[in-house]
Amino acid sequence: MTRGSSTLSSALILLAAIMVNGCNEGASPITRTPKALFIIVDGIPADVVERASTPYLDAISGGRGYARAYVGGTPGQESESPTVSAVGYNSLLTGTWANKHNVWDNAVSDPDYNYWDIFRIAKAHDAALKTAIFSTWTDNRTKLLGDGLETAGGNKLDYHFDGFELDTKRFPHDPLRDYIRDIDELVAAEAARYIESNGPDLSWVYLEYTDDVGHGYGDGPEMSAAVELMDGQIGRIWNAVQNRQRTHDEDWMILITTDHGRDELTGQTHGGQTERERTIWIVTNSGNLNTHFDELPAIVDILPSIATHLQLEIPENIRDQLDGRSFID
Repeated sequence: MTRGSSTLSSALILLAAIMVNGCNEGASPITRTPKALFIIVDGIPADVVERASTPYLDAISGGRGYARAYVGGTPGQESESPTVSAVGYNSLLTGTWANKHNVWDNAVSDPDYNYWDIFRIAKAHDAALKTAIFSTWTDNRTKLLGDGLETAGGNKLDYHFDGFELDTKRFPHDPLRDYIRDIDELVAAEAARYIESNGPDLSWVYLEYTDDVGHGYGDGPEMSAAVELMDGQIGRIWNAVQNRQRTHDEDWMILITTDHGRDELTGQTHGGQTERERTIWIVTNSGNLNTHFDELPAIVDILPSIATHLQLEIPENIRDQLDGRSFID
C-alpha cells in the first residue's frame, strides 16, 4: 500500500477537471445517482497493509484516499471498546462505540438496536433504495444488523449472500481454516457479479481470511500473502464498480477498512488497547475528502461519511447519538 501520489498524476487530474469545468461553464450541473460500497477486511494492522503489495488498494486510493485511523474508543473513558471483530463491525455500522451499541465480543448476545445501522438509516430515508450484503459470516446479517427483526427496523436487505461457513459439506472445516479462504473467493466473486449487474445503492462486503491467517501465523510471510490475495479479490469488485460507472449514470464511492489491528509481540492476538491493536486504516476513491480524513479518523466516522455521499437524511434523534463525523464534504 503506497502512501503518496506523483506530481505528474495530480497535475493531469487537475488539468482534466479544469477542462471539464470549462466546457460545462454556464450549463446545468450533471447529477449522477450516488452509490456506496463498504468493505471490511478482517484484522489487518496498518503497518502490514502499508508494506504489502496492494496494487488495487493503491489504484482505489489514488494517492489521496489512504489514511490511518483508529478503533477502540477513548482508552480509560466510557467509550473504550475491545479491539475485537464484531465490536469493530458494529462501530462502523452504527457510528457509535460499544458503550452505546452494546456489542462487546463476537457472541453478539444483546446488541442495542436503538442505535440505528447504516442500512436502517438508508431504508428509513427511502425504502426504494436497494441494499445488499456479501459476507463470510452469517451473524453480520442476522445478529449485528438484525435483519428482519422488528426491533432492528425490519427487513433492510434486498439481497444477501452468506451462510457458507455453515455448509460443512461444500466447505469442510480444516484446522488452518483454509475453507474461509475459499469462501472469501466465492463472496468476492458474487459481490463483483451482483454489483456490476444490479448496482445496489448500498452494499457491504466482508472478507475474513486475513484474520484467520493472523491468528495462525502472526506477522509472517503468510500474512503478507493473505493481504495480497485479499487485494486481488477487491480488484475484482473494483473492476465491477468501474464497469458499472462506465455504463450507468452513477457516482460510486468505495470505502475499505479493517476492524482492528494486532498485538505488537507476535501479531497473533488482539482485543486490547495497545497502539497497534487500535491502529487501522481507510482506503477510499472519494474525491470529496475534507481535512478530517487527514486527522486520524475513527471507524465511527464511516457511517456519517456514507450518509453524506448518499445524501441520506438521518433522523435528528439518531444523528445526535453518533460518535463519528463525516470526512466527506
